[in-house]
This record gives sequence, structure tokens and C-alpha cells, in this order.
Amino acid sequence: MSGSNYVPINNHSTPMSIGSHLQYIIDTTNNFVTIQNIGSLTNLSQSDRDIPNYNAGTNPIWYKCAFINYSDDEQFLINVANPSLDNITFYNLSNNKWDSIQYGNNSPFNNRKYAEPNFLFDIKIAKYDTAQIVFKLTSSDISRFPLSIGKPEVIFNQIKQKDTVLNIYIGLMLVMLFYNLFIYFTVKDNSYLYYVSYIITVLLTQIGVFGIPFQYLWPNSPWIEERSLLIFPVLSGVTGMAFMQQFLRSKDFIPKFNKIATVLYFVYAIAIALVFVGQGSVSFKLTQLNASLVSIFMLISAIKIQRKGYRPATFFLIAWSIFLCGIILFVLSDTGVIEYNTFTFYIMPVGSALEVVLLSFALADKINTYREETAAAQLESLNQAKENERIITQQNLVLEGKVSERTHELNQSNQELSKTLFALKETQTQLVESEKMASLGQLTAGIAHEINNPINFVTSNVKPLRRDVDILLDLMTKIETIATSDISTEDKQKQIKAIKTEYDFDYLTEEVEFLLRGINEGSTRTAEIVKGLRIFSRVDEDDLKKADVNEGLDSTIIIVNNQLNGKIKITRNYANLPLAECYPGKLNQVFLNMISNAIYAIHKKFEGESGGEIIITTQASENIVSITFADNGIGMSEATQHKLFEPFFTTKPVGEGTGLGLSISYNTIKKHHGTISVKSESDKGTEFKIEIPIIQINP
Repeated sequence: MSGSNYVPINNHSTPMSIGSHLQYIIDTTNNFVTIQNIGSLTNLSQSDRDIPNYNAGTNPIWYKCAFINYSDDEQFLINVANPSLDNITFYNLSNNKWDSIQYGNNSPFNNRKYAEPNFLFDIKIAKYDTAQIVFKLTSSDISRFPLSIGKPEVIFNQIKQKDTVLNIYIGLMLVMLFYNLFIYFTVKDNSYLYYVSYIITVLLTQIGVFGIPFQYLWPNSPWIEERSLLIFPVLSGVTGMAFMQQFLRSKDFIPKFNKIATVLYFVYAIAIALVFVGQGSVSFKLTQLNASLVSIFMLISAIKIQRKGYRPATFFLIAWSIFLCGIILFVLSDTGVIEYNTFTFYIMPVGSALEVVLLSFALADKINTYREETAAAQLESLNQAKENERIITQQNLVLEGKVSERTHELNQSNQELSKTLFALKETQTQLVESEKMASLGQLTAGIAHEINNPINFVTSNVKPLRRDVDILLDLMTKIETIATSDISTEDKQKQIKAIKTEYDFDYLTEEVEFLLRGINEGSTRTAEIVKGLRIFSRVDEDDLKKADVNEGLDSTIIIVNNQLNGKIKITRNYANLPLAECYPGKLNQVFLNMISNAIYAIHKKFEGESGGEIIITTQASENIVSITFADNGIGMSEATQHKLFEPFFTTKPVGEGTGLGLSISYNTIKKHHGTISVKSESDKGTEFKIEIPIIQINP
């Protein structure tokens, strides 16, 4: 290099920017430029900016510069103030040999000599001596190259100033974060939760630009760092839109325009997907484009909602406009439209901090608005309550008069209803008693018929038995006379044998035995009938006790036996049942009603002819005893089945039934905590099924 191309290093108290002294070339073929041939290339361009800013895509950019030292120091630091570079290789010509150091976000942070997000490189130049340096850098986004040189203490002082600004920014953002988080837990307004999410993503995006997360959160993971720089801006845009929709209630105020957000969310999703498929550069450009559209969308949404008179939109519009101005200035400086300087360097953190503070004020104003609306609503409610109280007082006076009138009328009506109710109860009692008397009459007729046959059998045998006994007594008298006479034994035997033959003694004894056997059978049958009557009637019917259901059924069949007329067959399919807790007398009355109704239905169908059958089946399962009565009588319609258990409902002609039998049976089974159901089909028959618990839990 000629002396005019050397950058002089003097005794500067501040870092010296050397961006405008750089020569550069973009290696479009990715392998044309090497460290060995860069010195001989003649097509290098001269930078005309203090901070070079070129979009080379994935192609590497080579920068070259030479220094001459006029200062009193020999040790210097070169500061590259762009922590987001993917790769940067520093070459220093020493003793005609190029020494190199490679840093960047594609390398672990801990590999760096200095624990600083900016890239720092040592260079030693003796006084009046020269030095040549070369940089090779690649980055997926626009490659800003803010390059400065200075004494180490000067560079570190510059970095300290930057860190102070960043610490103030981070502190302010954290204060806003915890402040809004505290308010969220206090008021439970979801707007604050959305806002806290937005603050977190904005903070991560801004400090990510300065390399803070790579330094402290994942220093050994370049993979995370590379993707976080692309993902954080996406999350910031997503949470910003979500907060705007929640805070400004865009779905309520601008439902049609708000649908654009769905498309923008989808574009952000594509950008994230591109990150994970290795298309970082495409994702970066898509994110920048979509961020511009999102900014415009949110600005227009705020304007539309503000015009509708929603006051929080005014605060949002001011805050978002400030942040949007910061974005525009940053993008313009990032693309080289305006000069990149300290102001534009910090414009994004400052803009985002101002936005966060103003939006916090907006949220606070929203709470005040809620309070005002609540206070107004409470005042309106209070006024309404007072008005209602006045109206109620007036109405009460009117009502009191009407109530007095109605009370007198109701007292008269109550007296009349009491008389009517008493009459109804008397009628009900008479009807129930009538049903009981009908059952008693049926019971009496059955018992009379059943007892009459064996009694007739006994009485008809008594007269011939008395006659035979008289003959036997006369025979015994004659035999006794012969036995006491003085004739020989042989003559006595002959005379006794002659008398037996005369009285036909063998036939007589057979007849007596026959008559006694008949009397015994008649009396036994009578005893069985009396036992069945005792089982059926159960004088202790009001007491809950364990009873044999099968035995109760048998006693009932004895009672109705006379109604069968020898034309109806009763089939008993009894299971071996455990004793069931029940009211035996009441349950037998239910059985009597079931069987009597079946007999009536069969007589109606067969008109006294044979062919009728009643099948009685008992079963037990777990804690349930079931009794089924099935007949092949006339059956009943669907409409009849629905009314079957209603009091006073009957299908029998007048005078043949009260309509209370099944109603009483239903209540009896209900008293047993059981169920009674019916299945029937016209002209085919009817089946009643009764289920009661074996043990009554709540009698």
C-alpha cells in the first residue's frame, strides 16, 4: 500500500471510526477471494460511509484496511459493534504471515477472548510502524459493519457507556413487566397478561440484537442463538397483534378488518417454519416484510377504533406511532437510506421503552374508564333502586287493600274447600271400605265354597257310620252272650262264626274303614283351607315381618279356587325364595287382585269354556323378589295400560268393580319400596310383574 492509503492512528481519546477507510469486495462466487490473493486484487471498492451497510445475502464480504501508528501506544483493540454477525474472520499480517481469529454467532460464545457481545480483536503496532488487517464476514441478514479502533481503555469505556444504556433499558422494561404482571393478578384483566407477553418478547428481541442472550443464556449453543435472532422478532409481532386485538377489542369494533390478522399470523407461522428448515435468510426477509404489514395493520386498526370513540385507542395510537417511527428510522438506517449513527443505533430500544411506558398508561386509563363506567352504572342502579322503592311503596298500599279483600274471599273459599275436602275424604274412605268389603265378600264366598265340599263329605259319612257302629255294637253283644254261655268252645266258635256271617262282618269292617277315611280326608281338607285362610288374612298385617311369598300365593289360590270352575288352569313356576320382609296380609290382597283380574279377563275371552291359563312365576336375584302373573285372557289396549293404576278407573261394567283394586295394589307395592309393571296385548293376554326388595332398608 502507498502511504496515502494508510489510516493514521493518533493519540485519540475516543475510538476512531474507520468504516470510510475500508476497501471491500463481495465474493459472489463464494470462493473467488482468498486471503492469499486479496492483496493483488484490483477491483476492490472504496467504502464511502463511516459504517458500511451491505446486503450480500449468503455471499461473504471481504474488508481490507491498513494503519500507520503515530501515537505513543502500541496496543490497540478493533471493535466490530454488530453482535448478530454469523461469522467473522479477522486476519492480521504479522512477519509476512497472516494470523487469523474466527468468531461469530455460529461459534460458541465462550470461545471469545473477551466476554463481550461485540467482536473485539487485538492488534499491536509499534510507533511509526504499519499494519494490515482483513475481515471476512457472512450474515443471513443485512450486514452492518460498524468498525472502530482505539486503545483498550478507550474501547472498553465506549462499551461501558453502551452497557449503561442497555441496563437502563432492561431495568425499565423489567419494571414495566412486573408492574403490569402485578396489576394483572390484582384486577384479572386479560389485557395485562397479553401485554406482559408482549413486553417479554420485545425485550428479548431488543437485547437479542445486542447479543445479551447469547452471552448469558446459551453461550455454548450457537444453534439456539442463530434461530433466536429470527424467532424473537416473530414472537414480538404475534404478541403485539394479540395485545392490540385484546386491548382495543378489535373483534367488536372492526370485525371484518380484524380478519386480516389471521393472514398475518399465518405469514409469521411460515417464517418460523422456514427457520427450522434452514432458510434463515428467507425467513428474515419474510419477517421484515410481514412486520411492515403488521405495523400498518395495527396503525389503521387503532385509527378506525379511535374514530368510533373508544378512548383507549387514542393512547394506543400515540404509543404505537412513537414505536413505529423508531422502527422506520431503524429500518432506514439498516438499509442505508439514512446515516447509521448513535441515535439510530439506540432508536429501537428507546422507541420500545417509550411505547411500553405509554401503553402502561393506556392500560391504567382503561382501568380508570372501567371505574368510571362502574361508578356510573352503580349510580344508575342506585337511582333505579330508589325509583323502584317508590313504586313498590305505592304498589304496596294498593296491594294491601286488595290483599285484605282477597283474604276475606279466601277465608270463605277455604271454609267451603274444607267442607268439600272432608266430604271427599269420607267418600274415599267409603270407597276403600267398599273395595275391602268386595274383597271380603269374594273371600267369604270362596271360603264357603271350599269348606262346604269337605264338610258335606264328613256329614254324609256320619249317618252310615253311626248305623254300622250300631250293628257292630249289637254284634258284640251277641258274641259276648255266646262267650259267657256254658256250651263247649267248639260250639261257641261255630255260633260266633254263624253270627259274623249273618251280619256280613267283613264287609261291615271295610265299610267302617272307608267311612272313617272319608271323614279324615274331609277334616284334613278343612284344616288346610283354614290354614290357608289364616295365612291369607294374617292378623298381623300391619307389622313388617319375614314371610314366604310362595306360601302366600298358595293361600290366595285356595281362596279363588271356586272361581276357576274347573275351566281355568293355574301353573305355578315357583323358585326357591328366601323369606322376604313384607306386610304379608297386604301383599296377599295384591295377589288376590292380580289373580281375580286374570280370572275375569279369561272368563271374558273364553265365556266359561276351557282353555284359560294363569301362569304364576316367582324368582329371586340379589335383593329382589319378583312375582309374575301371566294370563291368556282378553288383554288390553295401550291407552288402557296408561290409565290402569289411576283411582276409579275400571273396564268392568257398572256394579262389577270400583276401580280401586289396582290403585290400592300399586300403593301397597310402593309401600314395599317395590315396582309393579304391566305388559299386555289385546286378545293375547296380560302380564303383571311385581318386584319387591327382600330386605326393606327404609320401612
